[in-house]
Amino acid sequence: MFWQLARFSLSRRKTEDSPSGTAHEHMATHFVSEISPDQQPGWSLIPVASFPRLRALAWHEATLYASRGYELLRAQIDSPEIRWQQVARCRAPGWRRLTSSSRLSSRLFRDGFHALAVLSTGHLIAAVPNAIVTLPPGGSEFRIVHSVLRGTRPLHITVTPDDRAFWGEYFDNPQREQVHIYVSCDRGATWDVAHTFPAGAIRHVHNIVHDPWGKCLWVLTGDEGAECRILRASEDFRHVDCVLSGSQQTRSAALIPTQEGVYFSSDTPSERNHVYRLDRNGKVTELAGLASSSIYGCHVEQAIFFSTMVEPSQFNPERTVGLYGSQNGQDWQRLLQWTKDRWPMGLFQYGNALLPDGHNSSGVLAVSTIATEGADLQTSLWRVHTV
Repeated sequence: MFWQLARFSLSRRKTEDSPSGTAHEHMATHFVSEISPDQQPGWSLIPVASFPRLRALAWHEATLYASRGYELLRAQIDSPEIRWQQVARCRAPGWRRLTSSSRLSSRLFRDGFHALAVLSTGHLIAAVPNAIVTLPPGGSEFRIVHSVLRGTRPLHITVTPDDRAFWGEYFDNPQREQVHIYVSCDRGATWDVAHTFPAGAIRHVHNIVHDPWGKCLWVLTGDEGAECRILRASEDFRHVDCVLSGSQQTRSAALIPTQEGVYFSSDTPSERNHVYRLDRNGKVTELAGLASSSIYGCHVEQAIFFSTMVEPSQFNPERTVGLYGSQNGQDWQRLLQWTKDRWPMGLFQYGNALLPDGHNSSGVLAVSTIATEGADLQTSLWRVHTV
């Protein structure tokens, strides 16, 4: 059995009934005080709260799903009091339960949930080390539905309006073997190959993003030369067209669709990084420079955000994690920053600011920082306020 080492038994725990008859489990709210955002004319970020050992994974309207190790939680962020309710607990192997109990060892072994998608039916599809798992609404146990044999997990899982779910293979791939994109049409129960990149075409898939305005999927791949592609696929993957390719500036992992076009950031240690807009007519515009590689992006109401990581190179000397934002898509500013901690990056991960997937209607920005001084494995919430 391939699960001898990394098998998971995942169970959904029902919370204890409170004296008032409502089931809930919550953790204390910690107010942000150590970071002050720069003010940008016309808008600002207002600190709301921070939560230690919490990683934000995905939004479903105003509900934020987050994990603490192998425990999945959710909270209604637009409510007067933020109360985290336990959704599911992942019963990992004993050695992973041990490593996930401390910050450094969990970073070393890349423990916990790495991606989550919420379907309109309430089903959850998640990526944990070496597996794709699902949880039906009202179910009592997560079920392992697919083993990840190449690499340890995809970086993202995306869903279309008809609840088809997609993820792309992300593994080292030094021999440039063929790379698959998988699809599930039955809420994660079974998985089939939706598209295959032939051997030598790409190294791996960084992200797949659904575009509700274009009614399509954007596929981001890397890492060298013509492998760096931004592709547009139909929602059923019957048609796949390469829109941009062949440059380190088309090496991207984060893309945000809007009505006027899509915004994407570059992710390269070999050149300076930038934010770009690709409009609906196919015109590409460079909008802003970034201090380092960028692999996460999100939008909150009209504001768009990209984060940068600490990935030192000749072109990326930055030792701080940054958050960049724009209220109008044209004027960009660095809003927040965190200093990389002292632990080696190769083992204990690059400093980064993770931005959750999904549709966010709360008006609140969620940022999960990792490998940063004073904010390691911490989620902070910021209200986007228009002045």
